[in-house]
Amino acid sequence: MPKFLIIQTAFIGDVVLATALVEKVHKYYPGSPIDFLIRKGNEGLLLNHPYLSKVWVWDKGKDKNKNLFRLAADIRKEKYSHVINPHRFGSSGFITWLSGARNKMGFDKNPFSFCYTKKVKHVISAPYATQPVHETERNQALITDITSKNALFPKLYPSTADYQKVKPFQVIPYICIAPSSVWFTKQFPKEKWISMIDVLPAGHKIYLLGGPGDTPLAEEIMQAATHNNVESLCGKLSFLQSAALMQGAAMNYVNDSGPLHFASAMDAPVTAVFCSTVPAFGFGPLRNNGKVVEIQERLYCRPCGLHGHKACPEGHFRCALDITNIQLLWWTSKLI
Repeated sequence: MPKFLIIQTAFIGDVVLATALVEKVHKYYPGSPIDFLIRKGNEGLLLNHPYLSKVWVWDKGKDKNKNLFRLAADIRKEKYSHVINPHRFGSSGFITWLSGARNKMGFDKNPFSFCYTKKVKHVISAPYATQPVHETERNQALITDITSKNALFPKLYPSTADYQKVKPFQVIPYICIAPSSVWFTKQFPKEKWISMIDVLPAGHKIYLLGGPGDTPLAEEIMQAATHNNVESLCGKLSFLQSAALMQGAAMNYVNDSGPLHFASAMDAPVTAVFCSTVPAFGFGPLRNNGKVVEIQERLYCRPCGLHGHKACPEGHFRCALDITNIQLLWWTSKLI
């Protein structure tokens, strides 16, 4: 019987999108064990997952390299038949190399791709491609020869307890906003969030979502907003509890960041604000109830990179500041 290991030790959104690999492998090999390797701090995303036998956790903090070698040795003992590695950095390639698996799938950009039995060219679509390749399609290209060419959606599995946790927040219709991002140029500015919140439907509760580190930003937004029903849940909900809350929202507002992929995994309505990056890179909404909002003009400087910057390289940040409330409120006509 095949035994699978999927490796994705990058950030939250990358892990969520990689769950589509779990769905696909399980569909074609329903009786086979599937394990997943992630970085410490992200393991909460995979709690309750019905198709995973084991979740490996790599602590990248203290003794990073020592932990890596120990982890690689332990993984080798598991005798995996297939290691699927959509992560493109050397650490994951090193583990793949030492795994001893007969079948090793990964992208050509990984420094250890020489050891792969299936090596796929990693291609990012052009910024304004008419038919861009989504990250889930890129990842699932690694396993087309053992499954099919049709890409499945990512999926998260909040528990009954997670749904019970957020039930008190669902008394009236509500809107979720995840205002933060690791990168400045991928984050819709605070003042723009405030402006939008103040014109959101008065009959809706507004929840601000994020981790503990996002609390100061959420507090600033709440204090400045005139909407009379805004509450911060930053640091108060787990990943899966946040996903459960987003699933029942009238709308979820997100940046080009992890919460966007929570929405895709939960089939939740989402408005994704893209500032310095573009959806053609492959990280846009996946479902029919998702919409991208971006500046309508094709700026000479956008996109300014695949990821984000700590400040606008040109100093004007028009890719964010020129987005209007009318664009953001595209869905509210349904409530009028």
